[in-house]
Amino acid sequence: MPPTGPPANPAARHPTGRPTARDVAKLAGVSQSTVSLVHAGKWPGRVSERTVRAVNEASAALGYRPNQAARQLRLGATRTVLLVVPALSNPFFGALHTGAAEAAARRDFSVVVFPSPVEAGTERAPFASPFAAAHTALDGVLASSMAYESLAELLTTTGPGPGLPLVMLDSEPGTGPPTVNADVAAGMHALTTHLLDLGHRNFGRLVPTIDTWTFAARENAHRAALDGVSGTRGTTARTRFTVHDAAVAALALLDAADPPTALVCDDDVLAAGAYKAARTRGLRIPEDISVTGFDDLLIATVVEPELTTVRLPAHRIGATGMSALLDLLDGHRPDDASLAGELVVRASTAPPPPAA
Repeated sequence: MPPTGPPANPAARHPTGRPTARDVAKLAGVSQSTVSLVHAGKWPGRVSERTVRAVNEASAALGYRPNQAARQLRLGATRTVLLVVPALSNPFFGALHTGAAEAAARRDFSVVVFPSPVEAGTERAPFASPFAAAHTALDGVLASSMAYESLAELLTTTGPGPGLPLVMLDSEPGTGPPTVNADVAAGMHALTTHLLDLGHRNFGRLVPTIDTWTFAARENAHRAALDGVSGTRGTTARTRFTVHDAAVAALALLDAADPPTALVCDDDVLAAGAYKAARTRGLRIPEDISVTGFDDLLIATVVEPELTTVRLPAHRIGATGMSALLDLLDGHRPDDASLAGELVVRASTAPPPPAA
């Protein structure tokens, strides 16, 4: 017969004063492995609810608490995952971390954040340091906006085996590990189409020197939108990821013999640099030149006029990515995910000025 709960007079406590899982199993009339399944939360579909109640009642009667540290060592699990981001100063990654941490907490996991020093994505592995030894205290890795090759020596995407399970965020799909991305191509296409509908045909592009999938996808989507409209032309300036450098690059575009009527920036930070360049040349936004950004960071509503941009769901990317990683740890490979962004039209875009 299935167990009905602990007897009225529970057995004496363990001689050391700390009851064990074996004591609980004996009192509940079940196997020790059943006790472990119940306390690990892995009983659904394997143990009846009646048995679960018996185990919990026996545990309460004996004052038993699982030794989590010992259990983690035994199972090779610490319930800790690593989140690798390019920088902590960018608000996009702050929101991404918040979403990831909330999703992890719902499943009793902790998150450690590591800012990778690699700007270009493949120059060196972010773990080529004494920090590399810490991977033995981790269960998995969530890495954002990086090249997979920079992690490949340390990690594995197949779950059990050498290394660590990995899920990539804002990274190229099809490289091996599961990915969770914003649909940046659709966002850039919508943004470029918005400018085309306003009548712009001469475009300047501010793109980062960082060589990652997400910026390549934005560039390809911008060019594809222009290819569908006759008479369009554009010039690209590459810049480091700072307001000052973006302003210098934007000045070069504005000083051209045939300057653009719209500056399309791959990030709101670069757009802030474009604003500085426009003011330096005495140009009004949007009367003389339109400016757009990407990401919808806080700076987009701080600049004047407020910035037309594409809002990316950073919080949801972090949460979805963490859920995918924890599913991978449970032995289920998640599908790649692409989350829609949103075009946010504000006051920085208008029809181009009349030709002189």
